[in-house]
Amino acid sequence: MREIVMDTETTGLDPETGDRIVEIGAVELLNHLPTGRVLQLYINPERDMPIEAERVHGLSAAFLRDKPKFAEVAQEFIDFIEGATLVIHNAAFDIGFLNAEFARIGAPAITMDRVVDTLQMARRRFPGSPASLDALCKRLGVDNSAREKHGALLDSEILAEVYLELMGGRQPDLVLAPSGSEAGSGAAGGHAGAPRPAARPFRPRITEAEAEAHAAFVAELGPDSVWARLTQG
Repeated sequence: MREIVMDTETTGLDPETGDRIVEIGAVELLNHLPTGRVLQLYINPERDMPIEAERVHGLSAAFLRDKPKFAEVAQEFIDFIEGATLVIHNAAFDIGFLNAEFARIGAPAITMDRVVDTLQMARRRFPGSPASLDALCKRLGVDNSAREKHGALLDSEILAEVYLELMGGRQPDLVLAPSGSEAGSGAAGGHAGAPRPAARPFRPRITEAEAEAHAAFVAELGPDSVWARLTQG
């Protein structure tokens, strides 16, 4: 199963009033494992950048001025997500913006039947609790310390970890490696059909100091403790 965990950054909240996408970030999962393939696109919105939006994601009009327009990167994005389920937090927002951009260039819209909304997943699993990405990171133990500002690729990488935890763990169906027959098309910064990297786990969340403290604790338990026997085995 091929999934694309993705996020967008925009100039505002409503594509119907002229707000545009300025960044797309996407992370590929195969059988619930990250493959190492990612996509990050900065996009010239062809309009000004409201200061309120810039405070959220840090992308200025000056930075985006020489970036490609959506029409120039649309095919690269379409190729990357082809055949995959899209995993998005608050999917209606991102899909609304994407479909508004697709309408401008005459491309087919993305239908919601190929989308998994992690916001809805979180609300079902934790009814009545905060379900923002930051709140879920805190609840599920996902490190989001690098998230000083919103960024589409960084948020996609964090969301991928949150999604797998919402699924019940990082390997919910115990598939340890992707099958070559399930390789999708599209490439990050490359071409369709490029060799796919081996599945790569997310970075460990335990620090070196925490590992040392745990080792000291196990040593205090003595050689006959369960932890000691597991460590030796």
